Amino acid sequence: MKQGIHPENYRPVVFRDMSVDYSFIVSSTVNTSETIVWEDGNTYPLVKLEISDKSHPFFTGKQKMLDSAGRVERFNKKYAKKD
Repeated sequence: MKQGIHPENYRPVVFRDMSVDYSFIVSSTVNTSETIVWEDGNTYPLVKLEISDKSHPFFTGKQKMLDSAGRVERFNKKYAKKD
């Protein structure tokens, strides 16, 4: 392995989805100034997220379906060749 190209601070970090109050811990090199006491009693760096798999519409199944057929028909009607 080459020396000097790998991050020095690879450590466990807690990521918290603020919209649904969901947290998970993974190893990361992200820099943060906030910390949190995890369930095991240890203190870990904290990264606050706006969205995760627990709140994203694609993963939760609450995704809005677009009426693509109606949009295509409106486009064709608007830009159809005129005789």
